[in-house]
Amino acid sequence: MENSVQNLLDIENKIKINLNNYKISVSPKIIAVSKTFKIDKIKPLIDHGHIDFGENKVQEAVEKWSEVKKTKPHIKLHLIGKLQTNKVKFAVKLFDYIHSVDSEKLAKKISDESLKLNKKIKIFIQVNIGDEPQKSGVNKNELSNLVNYCLKLKLEVIGLMCIPPEGYDSSDYFKEMKDLSHKFNLSDLSMGMSGDYLKAVENSGTFLRIGSSIFGQRA
Repeated sequence: MENSVQNLLDIENKIKINLNNYKISVSPKIIAVSKTFKIDKIKPLIDHGHIDFGENKVQEAVEKWSEVKKTKPHIKLHLIGKLQTNKVKFAVKLFDYIHSVDSEKLAKKISDESLKLNKKIKIFIQVNIGDEPQKSGVNKNELSNLVNYCLKLKLEVIGLMCIPPEGYDSSDYFKEMKDLSHKFNLSDLSMGMSGDYLKAVENSGTFLRIGSSIFGQRA
């Protein structure tokens, strides 16, 4: 068995134990973050039947996944990196989920392109949960305005996404995200990566973005 498949099975097992311990009934989806890895490295997971994959850059994803998506339309692609407005039309065409909506301008562009292609795309609003000036994401105080704006555009907002500050316990930030999702009555939370996905599970994370623990370290 390929390492990546074994790693995925190990992660699924750890999550299952955690769900039982915390009496959580909803099993989260694992997004295998395949950015920078070639398709031959990803293929064993596809053959294993894994469905959700995450990419950071639109151009790289288009080159890597366009042919695969033609033959395997059931695969779900998640854009988890920052999205520039000039790349939106390519992103909407290829991806099923966008996790990094953080402004009205970006939301409007996604809405326009979705209408042109007659394609419903699932949206996460990225929250700058640690108020870090160098990070993308909407400030918590402005979240309400952006959620309402997206809903006005009839975008399918399914949840919130965050990347907690490094060097701090993620749990506190994940708890805050869980509270925010309840406040806005959103069902999904995109949070947790290789180092802290179990903490995300404990706080109702429903989409876990796991890369190096599945594929190994990036070059």
